[in-house]
Amino acid sequence: MTGATIDHLVSVVIFLVAILIFIGLFNQTIQTAILYQQHRYLATKCSDTLDNILLNPGSPPYWGLTSTNPTSFGLQDPEFTQYRLSPFSLMRLNSSIGTPAFYSKTGLYYSNTTTGFGESLLVPYNEAIDSKAAASLLGINGSYGFSLTFTPTVTVSVSEVQFNPLEVQVKVAGSGYPFAYSNISYCLINTTNVAGTYPSYNIIKQDNVPTDDQGLASLSFNGTIGSYALIAYAHTNGLVGVGCYEHLCYTDNYAVPLVSDFDSGDMLIANSWDIIGGANPSAISYNATFVLLTEDFTLQEMSLENATQRTGIVNFGMGQPYGIIKISTDNPGILVISYMKADNNSDSGIVLMPWGISSMAFPLTFGDDPNRKEWVATDIRQVTVGNIAYQAKLALWSLEGYQMVN
Repeated sequence: MTGATIDHLVSVVIFLVAILIFIGLFNQTIQTAILYQQHRYLATKCSDTLDNILLNPGSPPYWGLTSTNPTSFGLQDPEFTQYRLSPFSLMRLNSSIGTPAFYSKTGLYYSNTTTGFGESLLVPYNEAIDSKAAASLLGINGSYGFSLTFTPTVTVSVSEVQFNPLEVQVKVAGSGYPFAYSNISYCLINTTNVAGTYPSYNIIKQDNVPTDDQGLASLSFNGTIGSYALIAYAHTNGLVGVGCYEHLCYTDNYAVPLVSDFDSGDMLIANSWDIIGGANPSAISYNATFVLLTEDFTLQEMSLENATQRTGIVNFGMGQPYGIIKISTDNPGILVISYMKADNNSDSGIVLMPWGISSMAFPLTFGDDPNRKEWVATDIRQVTVGNIAYQAKLALWSLEGYQMVN
């Protein structure tokens, strides 16, 4: 009898253990199914949200060209369909990379997108759209976090081979491979040092210089070259990219363009010492021009609305005025500012600012940091911004934790 009881107890224990193991395995299967369902829903939500951003212009449709905040969020160019985006709506997005810049003379912080010395875009926070506002307009605030990045598809690298006589090399590449036999159109803006109050410049343009089978092209220039900027556009097989290079003779103090107001097109010209400081402050004289990006991807000089505003002197320190110029066009282009040390016309340089990010193929990151998130869904679209090829990538993650989605 005792042996039968023991056998019965052992059988019950084994049965209970088997039940517990089965329940554990079944629960694990259920949890796996729940996670799969949530991840699949998140991936679908990511794709739908990306299309919602890229395939509608928002409201009002031309909010990128104004200082008003949109009542619905979208980045599509209102004059086109499909994945063609507004370069000005992208300008108004608050970049999540780069250190914000503070300008004491306006008392404002500026969203800072800088790709290299002399290539910057500074937009005041009071006219920039932050990611929280965009998430609220998209209906995902509090439920999802996101990061939206725009990266040029075609990489155009410009490097100086020798300075006198000037020779530069242009390299055109895609994602890890060269774009052979591309057509290059370029614009050389040369700052000449002459006796006078303001620096002067001349513009040299040349079209349709082909690259070789390695995606390389050499450009040579004769004559006296001072500080200069070279802007090169490459186009092949329907894709267009742009690259810039500056040679600067003076960098201790320089002119810094800042967006003041999108409605009026006003730009401020600041002394770099008032923004980033420096060891040897000096007054800067400048000469500004605007080059317009045409349909055939060449740059055409356009007169500024007020000719008297194109030149000026900006000193450093409190109480000293800044320069003001006005851009009176809704077409993408580049604001070019040649500058020199006010008391020494041999110390010169040149800085560039895109009017519409596509004119200089500025990359952009908008939103929060997706690193260290538990699960992130991503989706990608190929888009054009002002005819320049970009890749738009959205990363989306849940802020609500894991749960069953019916």
